[in-house]
Amino acid sequence: MEIELLHQPDSAIAKVYLAPGEELIAQAGAMVAMSSHINPSTSLRRGKGGSLLGAFGRVLAGQSLFLSVFRTATAAEIFLAPKLMGDLLVCDVTQNSLVAQSGSYLASESTVDLDVGFPGLQSVFSGEKLFWLNLSGIGQVLLTSFGGIYRIPVDGEYIVDTGHIVAFEKSLNFSIDKAGESWLGSFLGGEGLVCRFRGQGNVYCQTHNNHALLKKVGSKLTSH
Repeated sequence: MEIELLHQPDSAIAKVYLAPGEELIAQAGAMVAMSSHINPSTSLRRGKGGSLLGAFGRVLAGQSLFLSVFRTATAAEIFLAPKLMGDLLVCDVTQNSLVAQSGSYLASESTVDLDVGFPGLQSVFSGEKLFWLNLSGIGQVLLTSFGGIYRIPVDGEYIVDTGHIVAFEKSLNFSIDKAGESWLGSFLGGEGLVCRFRGQGNVYCQTHNNHALLKKVGSKLTSH
């Protein structure tokens, strides 16, 4: 499987080349266009995320109950795009498993396990996501963001705003903490809570915070 990223970073779209017999798993509604001989279907997902419990876990994590499965017997291509304008990132989880924000997952090879994870009670208070996704196995994963994606190599300790995290390698330990010296100062300053990473590994961040946008836009809307 080969993935070509087009129109980065603001309006990225992925062109995926499938070899005969290959299978692609994608978030429901991600398909934009595809070869006519591709056979699409829906699934609760095989592997670790394939149980009914795992499927409902994805719903709690903000994902669709079902995932789309695209199979082909001959060489084919398919275009995938996220719901929000932004960038795309291709990661190989064969050597480094990832933890991703639930809304960041777009697609993956069928040999990648998609499992809903609960990072601990600390995540309840992060104000962003209660559930994250554990991505492991063998193969490539396609992640999406709101805005551009950039990589931060961590060697020791690093702090990232929770709303800007796309994914991070599981070699990193993390904890939810206040941004400043005091809880009151952190919230009054508008920073809120942050994720403090420790160890060695990569953190992938997005330039914009979609939760902040929704709050700002939502405050301007009036019910009818």
